[in-house]
Amino acid sequence: MPTSTYIAYAGSSGPAGLRLLQIALFFFLSFKSLRAQEPPREETDINKFISDLFPVPTEDSDNAELYESLYQLYANPLDLNNVSREELATTLILSETQLTSFFDYREKLGSLISLYELQAIPDFDLPTIRRLLPFVIVNAKSLSLKESLKSPGQHFLMFRTAKILERQKGFSPLDSTSQSKTRYAGSPFNGYLRYRHARAGAYSFGISMEKDAGEELWEWSARKQILGIDFTSFHAQIMNRGKLKSLIVGDYQMQSGQGMIMGSGFSLGKGAEVIRTTYRSNLGMRPYTSVMEANFFRGAAATLSVFKNTDLTVLYSKVRRDATQDSDENITTSLPVTGYHRTPTEREKHHVFSEQNLGFHLIHRFPLQKGQLGFTALNTTYSSFFRKRKAAYNEFEFAGKQNLIAGIHGDYHWQNIHFFGEGAMSKSRGTGAVAGVIVGLGKKLDFSMLGRHYARKFHSFYGNSFSEASRPINETGVYFGSRYTPHRHWQFSAYYDYYRFPWLKYQVDAPSKGNDYYLHILWKPNKRLNAYVLYHEKRKQTNEPGNKEPISPLVKSAKRTTMFNFEYEVPLRFSIRTRFQYGESAIKNLSKSKGFTVLQDITWHFSKVELSARLAWFKTDDYDSRQYVYEKDMLYAFSIPAYSDVGTRHYLMMRYAFSKKIKLWLRWSQTRYKDLDTISSGLNEINGNKRSEMKAQVMYQF
Repeated sequence: MPTSTYIAYAGSSGPAGLRLLQIALFFFLSFKSLRAQEPPREETDINKFISDLFPVPTEDSDNAELYESLYQLYANPLDLNNVSREELATTLILSETQLTSFFDYREKLGSLISLYELQAIPDFDLPTIRRLLPFVIVNAKSLSLKESLKSPGQHFLMFRTAKILERQKGFSPLDSTSQSKTRYAGSPFNGYLRYRHARAGAYSFGISMEKDAGEELWEWSARKQILGIDFTSFHAQIMNRGKLKSLIVGDYQMQSGQGMIMGSGFSLGKGAEVIRTTYRSNLGMRPYTSVMEANFFRGAAATLSVFKNTDLTVLYSKVRRDATQDSDENITTSLPVTGYHRTPTEREKHHVFSEQNLGFHLIHRFPLQKGQLGFTALNTTYSSFFRKRKAAYNEFEFAGKQNLIAGIHGDYHWQNIHFFGEGAMSKSRGTGAVAGVIVGLGKKLDFSMLGRHYARKFHSFYGNSFSEASRPINETGVYFGSRYTPHRHWQFSAYYDYYRFPWLKYQVDAPSKGNDYYLHILWKPNKRLNAYVLYHEKRKQTNEPGNKEPISPLVKSAKRTTMFNFEYEVPLRFSIRTRFQYGESAIKNLSKSKGFTVLQDITWHFSKVELSARLAWFKTDDYDSRQYVYEKDMLYAFSIPAYSDVGTRHYLMMRYAFSKKIKLWLRWSQTRYKDLDTISSGLNEINGNKRSEMKAQVMYQF
């Protein structure tokens, strides 16, 4: 009998006496040379992980939060003996069938003894286990808070700085012939400082500070929550102290249900992960560790275990926001999220608006990880009347000083079928709802479907549920995704999404509709080589370009992307990646713009040094056909420049480990344009045809 067949049979039979036989058999067959208690935890490249999930990023992608969430998952690995189904699903590695197999195994045979035991779980294969290992651990025992403080999982201090090497107009002396009469207030260097002391499941303490290029180094206004450096974020959290599941003071985010009311933090858009992209895990509150200056709470929150399977979270937040205000009408018209405070115009918007939030989340979990049912409410109060500028497409947007939104969410697992949904209503009586299902049909086939409806007057300030638009408002749609793995070397993925916008949108003067579909074929003949090809097409309606009528007729627009990607890796030695990416943007019967990029990446690993480099050549007809491509960057940083016009893009990065405690990163990048005499515009304008950047980062691990 084949080994895998025997183990699947033994695992499903249930007798606890087979446990030692299972583990011993696998240790003997697969790990004859085993000398350590656990396999070595290899460092993972989060940039590569994200680029595999979303091979074609867009300017609308929430890349900073996604990067931060994935890195926190890596930095705070999940304990497989205590992890919930919700938490394990956030790794985006396990299918619905594999999740069911894992929790069935743990329920029947108890806590895992070692990570090697993952091989004994039915439906788990070695490639899946290798991908999972960086994000999980097996803790032998729980520690007290005092013991945990003595053995942190993370304890580091990190500093990063960067500078554009060419002079931008904002840093040049004032010129009497120039139309611009202002310059940036600060130096052309940016700075980022971060300290973290944490242990997964026990406590977390952290401080982050950031100054953008052009901002003043120091400014103090406690009333405005400006504490020296332009942006400062702090949090302190303790977890799993009896009835107190979590207590956090400082900056934090909250994710409940499908994210319709509180969806800040980890969530996915549409990409290569066509199945789990529809589901938002109910992760509760998490420390806010990013330096994006919006979409977080600042105050205190606590989660209490009120009954055996029932938790209650209560939160309070009072935070200052950037705002554009109309002094004549004494109202606020917009809440900028760029975080830039370099010029007098930008600084006059800095933290002039106060926002207060009071909310709670009650959740009851069904036994045996079968599902959950929850209720969420959030009340938001502004310090001044808020109303977006007068325009037809803003007719149903929020206007006022206070908003209340509440809703119910739930999900249920039956064998390898996962049902989930959420419904909510805002103070305006606008409603929103999502409902979906994920089906695992064995090892070879997975399927997902999701429907959503967000009324044109549904107002959710912290909502981040599944949608085509950047916010859950004015949209109805249905999504289908499938993944077929006929053989371990091949995988076929696809999705189709149809959506309607019942009311007007920016640059869309009538109700409109659209759709997009995605095809992805992956070939992985062995653990060193993989190649994939994808095609993505998105169709929408938009105003007719150049039309001067008060109400423009709509025309059909389309964006298409085709990509071929080849990667070869020898672990701990070198890796290479070759990519060809082609895209076009077209408006039916009016215009068509094409562009493509060819790039070569290579990374070398030595005992203390890692070197990474890229050479890319791009050509686009105009900015409409620009190409976005992920670049490898240093820890806690990401880079997704837009390749536009005709030119080359290259970078070289070095990571040097002075010792186990000290690491240094240096990165130089440059874009050269063939036909441009100036780059960018306004105060970011550079005279010349090249733009270069130098970055440096040092990290000390205590």
